[in-house]
Amino acid sequence: MQVTVVEGDITVQRVDAVVNAANRRMRGGGGVDGAIHAAGGPEVLEDCRRRFPDGLATGGAGWTTAGRMSARWVIHVVGPNWNAGERDRSLLASCYSGALAVADELGARTVAFPLVSAGIYGWPRQDAIAAAIDTIRVASTSVEEARLVAFGRAAFEEIAGALSSRPPSG
Repeated sequence: MQVTVVEGDITVQRVDAVVNAANRRMRGGGGVDGAIHAAGGPEVLEDCRRRFPDGLATGGAGWTTAGRMSARWVIHVVGPNWNAGERDRSLLASCYSGALAVADELGARTVAFPLVSAGIYGWPRQDAIAAAIDTIRVASTSVEEARLVAFGRAAFEEIAGALSSRPPSG
C-alpha cells in the first residue's frame, strides 16, 4: 500500500472513502467532523443517526454515506481525547487500523485520513503522525492508497518529513 501526504481539504479529496475524526455521539461537531458534515450535507447526519443510534466508542470505526462529497463513503472513527485524559495510544492506533478494516469491508481502494485526535482533542502532533504512519504501514489491507491530508503547510511538512524518515519496513 502506498502512503501519501497532501495539503488541503479532506472533503474534496477524490478517493473512495474519507475518514472522519468524529466524536462519540456521531452527530457532527467542529474541526474535521464539522467540515465533513457540512460538505456531505444532511445525508451524512441522517445515516449517522440511523446506523449509530447510540454513537460509537472511542477507538471504534464505522461507515456512512458521503452524501454530497465526491467520495462514496465516510468512515467515522472516534479518537481518544488527550485533553480529557484519554492517552491510551492503542485507541488512537485502532482508529487507523479499524478504518482500514472498514475500507476493506466496503471494497474501498483509496482512503483519505485526517490526523485523528491531533486537533481539538490535543494529541501531540508528532506522536499523532507517528501513530498514523506506523499503524497504516503495518496494516494487512487491500487499500491501495492511504492518503494523509494535512490541514496547513506546517502539518504537511511534518507529515512529509516523518514519511521520509520512517521508511517502510520489509
